[in-house]
Amino acid sequence: MAQHNTHRTVGRAQLPTHHAQRAARGVGGAAVLGGVLVGTAFAGSAAQAAPATSPAPAAPAAQTAPAAPVATAPTAHLDTSQKLRWGSEGSTVEDLQDELNDNGANLAEDGIFGPRTFGAVKDYQATNGLQVDGVVGPETFGSLNGGSSVPSGGTSAPAASSTSSSSIVDAARSALGTPYSWGGASLGGMDCSGLVTYAYQAAGIDIPRTSSQIANGGRWISQSEAQPGDIVAWSGHVAIYAGNGEIIDASGSKQRVVERGIWGNPIGFVTYR
Repeated sequence: MAQHNTHRTVGRAQLPTHHAQRAARGVGGAAVLGGVLVGTAFAGSAAQAAPATSPAPAAPAAQTAPAAPVATAPTAHLDTSQKLRWGSEGSTVEDLQDELNDNGANLAEDGIFGPRTFGAVKDYQATNGLQVDGVVGPETFGSLNGGSSVPSGGTSAPAASSTSSSSIVDAARSALGTPYSWGGASLGGMDCSGLVTYAYQAAGIDIPRTSSQIANGGRWISQSEAQPGDIVAWSGHVAIYAGNGEIIDASGSKQRVVERGIWGNPIGFVTYR
């Protein structure tokens, strides 16, 4: 009969902890002796053996007081003491273009009141129930400035006051007899639009240079509304209205600047007042 060997090989005696050690040989081949981890340990087994104490939550950063809401600056008011129209130039025209762009236009802010700015002004006037003439006077300035009737920084004055109106006529009369010269704008020689720009510049008023620009750059009025210094327009020709049915113009047919009665069939009267 076979005998069951109840003895173990010398040196292989089972210690009471042996089974526990085998059971405790865990992940990574580490052995636990007396509660001490022996062998290669790694973070995963250590965490499984005894979850690490959660670190205390970091102290909240000092609360920064919420920034005060930034107030939206009101639209900068246009500042001018003269009307703006086709042919005007300068920083005020640039400001005007900026305001028009804020209202949906798409203009180069170059400070030159040309055809695109003229068209944008007329579009703005039509949209806002203003008189559509392409001239930026008190009403249009007031609308662009948020409702004030007079631009900030000065009193809005008409481009052609009674004083400047007489100055325009006087300057035009001073050119009587000047020879007609196409493209000229001086007492050495001038054409129809050259005479008109010469007379207006003498009164300190900038207007466009060509006859069509002059006619379209101002405000159309009836003959009964016309005053001395306003402009009478024909197709391709302009003249200074001198009052009482008289005009001063650089006549191509007479080859000089003359004063005479309104002739032919003008297409209308234009004012820069």
